[in-house]
Amino acid sequence: MGTPAWLQAVGLSAVMGATFVLGIWLARRWPRVGGPPESRLNDAILAILGLLLAFTFSMAVEQHNLRRDRLVDDSNAIGDFYTCASLLDEPERGQLQGVVRRYLERRLAIARAHPDNAALTRELKGVSTMHREMEALVHEAVIRRTPVTIPLVNTLNALTSNHAARLAAIRHRLPTSIVALLALASIFSTLLIGMQQGAGGERHLVATVAFIVLVGMVVWVTLDLNQPGRGAITVSQEPLERLLSAMAK
Repeated sequence: MGTPAWLQAVGLSAVMGATFVLGIWLARRWPRVGGPPESRLNDAILAILGLLLAFTFSMAVEQHNLRRDRLVDDSNAIGDFYTCASLLDEPERGQLQGVVRRYLERRLAIARAHPDNAALTRELKGVSTMHREMEALVHEAVIRRTPVTIPLVNTLNALTSNHAARLAAIRHRLPTSIVALLALASIFSTLLIGMQQGAGGERHLVATVAFIVLVGMVVWVTLDLNQPGRGAITVSQEPLERLLSAMAK
């Protein structure tokens, strides 16, 4: 399942605190390394860190919104196919609607279980089997020359396509290189802040701690958005739940 986002953020904050202390020690141990305070240099480094935080946070929010939109599209596609199946004659209508209900229940169960990649791959085999069941039943309806052949085939295609699009959105993550660059920039910035304060002989512990905590919180939210299956920020399954409730009526 990987390391939780909050634990990664706490670890980064601890490393930032350690590098701040290291910066003070370096400035006191080797004054030439610390040098005089360079406010413009620190301002530039903090500006770069702010840009990286904003960039990664924006990417994570965009992916979260995309997953939410894909969920709504997926729910609409399943509902359209179910409605189209209700126009068929028996026994195809009952058989096809039964498969769609089981399919929706399976999809909800997978989403609530928050499986890891290996478990998700196993569960998706069952989903693919249900897709083939739907295709077989639609094929029978096409052979019988039902009047709703075209919309039935179109809604089935939309169902499978939206499933694939939602799966791709769930699996998409922030590039590891960007996350690593953000961590390095955060650590390097606190190192230079410590060196500046050590060289200047002044300590701004409250402001520095507040800075580290704030960066850690932003990183936590960013990484939490990057873990769609778990954490404090997840995509609500309400559209699928409401659709299943409507099918039961």
